[in-house]
Amino acid sequence: MVGKISTKKVSEQVEDRIEEMIRSGMFKAGEKLPSVRELCDMFEVGRSAVRDAMTTLKGRGILQVKQGEGAYVCSFDSSSLFASRLMLPNTKDIRELYQVRKMLEPGLAEIAATVRSDEDVEVLQHLLSEDGNKGEADYAFHMKIAGIAGNQILTGLMDFISAATRKAMSDVHQQIQSNEEISVRILEQHERILNSIESKQPDTARENMILHLDYVETVLVNNVLIQL
Repeated sequence: MVGKISTKKVSEQVEDRIEEMIRSGMFKAGEKLPSVRELCDMFEVGRSAVRDAMTTLKGRGILQVKQGEGAYVCSFDSSSLFASRLMLPNTKDIRELYQVRKMLEPGLAEIAATVRSDEDVEVLQHLLSEDGNKGEADYAFHMKIAGIAGNQILTGLMDFISAATRKAMSDVHQQIQSNEEISVRILEQHERILNSIESKQPDTARENMILHLDYVETVLVNNVLIQL
């Protein structure tokens, strides 16, 4: 029987391999990982794939990266276990993630519309005009709104689900590449969120964020159902 061809990016496969090595006990809590170059040789991949994998593992609380020293395995944390389960392979995980996002982000958008500065608006405008990695810009746009709100507890909760949120946005933008209608709709939704924050309309910002998250959830769920 022929196995299913993997659709994972190289960086995601490296991420899986490193996590498997940690969970198997090959690398223990507090232990330093091999250098980026050594990991490249070990997995026979490029530096960018290893770095992207390590960035994601850092965001999930599995690795701690010390500037000039390297990456270290973090002690067990319930948040890292939580994040490792939210990789969105099915509609249930997607709906549960978006249920959480719709509890958090509309409120963050509402606060941001009240307290934002002109500099905050400029950053959001720049993120919407990014020509590079749209998935990363999308993620940064939402995290910037959380940062503008200035509530450390709510921002911490956003960080808590950051790996799953980043993965969801990456999946959406893979769909965008082949569907102009989705691309236009999401850009319009982001612009409405930004406009309501810029014009300091908290109720409208909340409503626009809810409508946006409802739409993106539908895009992801429909894509999973098509693949089944």
